[in-house]
Amino acid sequence: MTLLPCRAVLFDCDGVLVDSDASVLAAWSRWARELDLDPDAVIGVVHGRRSADTVAELVAAPRRAVAAELIDRFEVEDAASVTAIAGAVALSSAVPRWAVVTSGHRELATARLRAAGISVPEVLVTAGDVAQGKPHPEGYLRAAQQLGVAAAETVVLEDAAAGIAAARAAGVSAVVAVGDRDDLSGDVHVRDLTELRWAEGGLLAT
Repeated sequence: MTLLPCRAVLFDCDGVLVDSDASVLAAWSRWARELDLDPDAVIGVVHGRRSADTVAELVAAPRRAVAAELIDRFEVEDAASVTAIAGAVALSSAVPRWAVVTSGHRELATARLRAAGISVPEVLVTAGDVAQGKPHPEGYLRAAQQLGVAAAETVVLEDAAAGIAAARAAGVSAVVAVGDRDDLSGDVHVRDLTELRWAEGGLLAT
């Protein structure tokens, strides 16, 4: 067992607390077809990023506003289909001080958390709350500040390379990589949140 000392835990949302892979695939594939884009190419660049950043990369400026509104609507419409990652409800309920830092917008993150049966935390940092999305550290720095702790006193749970880069840049104590991707550079790598529990003084990886 490994103890990761911290005063607070910062969770990514999708792929860490909620299993939204099927929902993301459905919404973005539908969006790509609407815009005459290759769905496979689109899916390859969306993970762990703000929808606005993906839209800006793929769509010419005159069409971006409409395209962004479209994907936001598609994702919210499909939010009810997500489920909790194994262990997410128990762990988030046990951690005394925690936040969610997500690349999704507030309405979407709230809908997905509620659909998965996870309490919406008091500190929820979403795409609209930051000037720069992951891999920039702004989201994690803002969450730590709102919780009243230093970033170095937090542990981050992430499932995407962009999120891990953001956490590292924020100077967090440790990063837990969640999921089955082998290329994630976490200090600890777990399959799901059943392999983690809150202990006195930090997060325990079993």
